[in-house]
Amino acid sequence: MTDISPLDRLDDLIKQAKALGADAADAIFVESASLGVSFRMGKLEDVERSESLDVGLRVFVGKRQAVSSSTDLRPASLKALAERVVGMAKTAPEDPWCGLADPALLARELPALDLEDKADPGAALLRARAEAAEGAALAVPGITNSEGAGASWGRTRVALATSTGFAGDYAGTSHSVSVSVLAGEGTGMERDDDFLSARHGSDLGDPAAAGRHAAEKALKRLNPRKAETQAVPIVYDPQVASSLIGHFAGAINGSSISRGVSFLKDRMGERIFAPGINIVDDPHILRGLRSKPFDGEGVRNARRVFAEDGVLTSWVLDSASGRQLGLATTGHAARGTGGPPSPATTNLYMAAGTLSPAELIADIKQGFYVTELIGMGVNGVTGDYSRGASGFWIENGEIVYPVNEITIAGNLKDMFLHITPANDLVFKYGTNAPTLRVEGMTIAGA
Repeated sequence: MTDISPLDRLDDLIKQAKALGADAADAIFVESASLGVSFRMGKLEDVERSESLDVGLRVFVGKRQAVSSSTDLRPASLKALAERVVGMAKTAPEDPWCGLADPALLARELPALDLEDKADPGAALLRARAEAAEGAALAVPGITNSEGAGASWGRTRVALATSTGFAGDYAGTSHSVSVSVLAGEGTGMERDDDFLSARHGSDLGDPAAAGRHAAEKALKRLNPRKAETQAVPIVYDPQVASSLIGHFAGAINGSSISRGVSFLKDRMGERIFAPGINIVDDPHILRGLRSKPFDGEGVRNARRVFAEDGVLTSWVLDSASGRQLGLATTGHAARGTGGPPSPATTNLYMAAGTLSPAELIADIKQGFYVTELIGMGVNGVTGDYSRGASGFWIENGEIVYPVNEITIAGNLKDMFLHITPANDLVFKYGTNAPTLRVEGMTIAGA
């Protein structure tokens, strides 16, 4: 990009598009760099670094739109990009819902979210993190092998400009550590893993603790038993509980609602969770893993409650899906350089309940505690749910032995109504939930 700022380059690209006949346009610039280190069985396996620059242009000619991108940012190449995209738009089919966001909704003041760690950790520090994670795991008696550990760092800078006057940019970093190890011997081996992720390295946590946690989880899975087919309460560990919130997010996504392919399409304003359940999306969490100061159309974004006291209150919308439904965008447009925006959540979570995880399972005579899910057996149209699972059996309020090779099944409409959250919410993922108990599901086992 030499001496020209990304926003100036985008502004020039938009002006070129309009001079060529576009009625409106927006452009996005993404610059990224990443560094990763892999470590296995006490030896360094590889060090990888990548860098990229990418610019995308979207233009409108009447109700026709076209999008294209380029990694060649020389002036002549960007001029050719503008010519190409305007030409594409002039011959594209009409889309009555396309267009830029309402100018009245554009972000004018951008919140400071502290998303960027200015310090580049370098390969030596990443190696030390990966080595510490795997070394701590392998030091635990009973751990017999390793699938490896990795540490990575990334930085992304995003700039967005529109012909309606929006111009904004932000940068964010990510630090992560992952480790996966095996316990036991021969056909009786079991594996498990752990990972850490944060915007700033100082928030990452202890890689050695992650390694020990992965080892402890793998050891607990040794000598699993089968379970008989029956209906029992299912308790979701936080590492898999977030998947239920993800299914909810998919069901209220504006693209699914506008196409009529969601099991919640007619449920706005109705109770879909038990009283007291709140599900929140907050793009402005300081150092949040998916935080951003504006959405993919330059619209101001803000904390929004999608389920309040169990009642569905809103869809997840960008401008196009909102227009199709006769509603305004909720500021949830997400975008890359190669296509138009689409609706997506940011830091989505189910608020914590009042019971501890131990209290949540205390009255369960027979039940199943899920720690891993397999497959994607979820029907977004009907809500039917069937997933392979492994975890631990619950008897008389206690976790007693590991269980694998079973299927858990139900329907998300019923499952949502019978969820009880624990009080152990931790923001570890982009979508988060505490330990969750779901009544009335079926286990298909031996």
